[in-house]
Amino acid sequence: MSFDIDAVRAQFPILARQVNGRPLVYFDNAASAQKPEAVIEAMAGAMRGSYANVHRGLHTLANEATEAYENARATVARFINAPAPENVVFTKGGTEAINVVAAGLAMAPGDEIVLSVMEHHANIVPWHFLRERKGAVLKWLDVDEDGEIDLGALDALITPRTRMVALTHMSNVLGIKTPARRVVEVAHAKGTPVLLDGCQAAVHGRVDVQDLGVDFYALTGHKLYGPTGIGALYGKRESLAALPPFEGGGEMIDLVERERVTYNDPPHRFEAGTPPILEAIGLGAAIAWLEGQDRAAIEAHETVLLERATAALREFNGIKIFGQSQQKCAIVSFALEGAHPHDVAQILDRQGVAVRAGHHCAQPLMARLGVSATARASFACYNRLEEVDAFVQALHKARKLLS
Repeated sequence: MSFDIDAVRAQFPILARQVNGRPLVYFDNAASAQKPEAVIEAMAGAMRGSYANVHRGLHTLANEATEAYENARATVARFINAPAPENVVFTKGGTEAINVVAAGLAMAPGDEIVLSVMEHHANIVPWHFLRERKGAVLKWLDVDEDGEIDLGALDALITPRTRMVALTHMSNVLGIKTPARRVVEVAHAKGTPVLLDGCQAAVHGRVDVQDLGVDFYALTGHKLYGPTGIGALYGKRESLAALPPFEGGGEMIDLVERERVTYNDPPHRFEAGTPPILEAIGLGAAIAWLEGQDRAAIEAHETVLLERATAALREFNGIKIFGQSQQKCAIVSFALEGAHPHDVAQILDRQGVAVRAGHHCAQPLMARLGVSATARASFACYNRLEEVDAFVQALHKARKLLS
């Protein structure tokens, strides 16, 4: 299967628009990716022709909606090679997926959670809740100047009181992929479960949760060419079964009486109320669309984009690139000496180039890097090499205006 960038771009309607009189160059994909026509039509089609609430109805529309919703669960399970659809819980995003695990974890004062300093806030704040409310101790794994972790240091941090190792599979700031399988091996050797934040990694490479051996894996739809408001939590069967419900309401119950309540089995135990039906259908369509592409060719294309952007930035005087590991994917974060990243981003926007600027919901990593913010260009399958050149030209203009 060949990779045709023109054919791919033609499937994303928004890429035809202009911004400030210039062709849109969308390099904010790590924050949220654009949506192909297949996703737009799948959601619109469900609303036009077969919308109803799921699971509890006996009429035709309810059956059709339920089948589409559960087919989307099966699609997610296939995408990450989960043993069965029942290992996949639909959530409203990667953030909620991590919160489901953190809220259900049995903790006593002094119990520990191991994190890295390059986690997204979604994989930090839920564990702070345990620190505030249950007396948990957060232990921090450092990264080196290239953004890589030390597995020996990880091993030293894990003690008999460690209840979870929660790490990113790919940094949303540095684009660095962590050695996830080795992380799981180190933690499991000490009897400690592992949660991986896969919101970035699932976009830029194949994920096999069985091969990783991970206990929990979180991903989100909107970075994966799907809609907002939908994500998924993978859990081993026994891991999900050990968690109490996250929310109470319809669907997550087995029996409700005046004096007692019993709960449904996973995954429905964690899907209280009316779920994000249309969004789940959209996520299923996004994954089906991505599976229809040549994933290896996309990875190679994104690598070329990253290499071209990185090489061009290295030619700039006064630009620092953060994270120079060989395990880097599709993201380049940088700082222009003497200029705030917000100012850089605004000038680039005037040239039609969309990048992200700020702390990227990763303030501990910003502190580790010794900055308050960075600018970040992030790439997707639909980006062209010519767009990298337009980004570089816009950055030259920003340097002149800000010098």
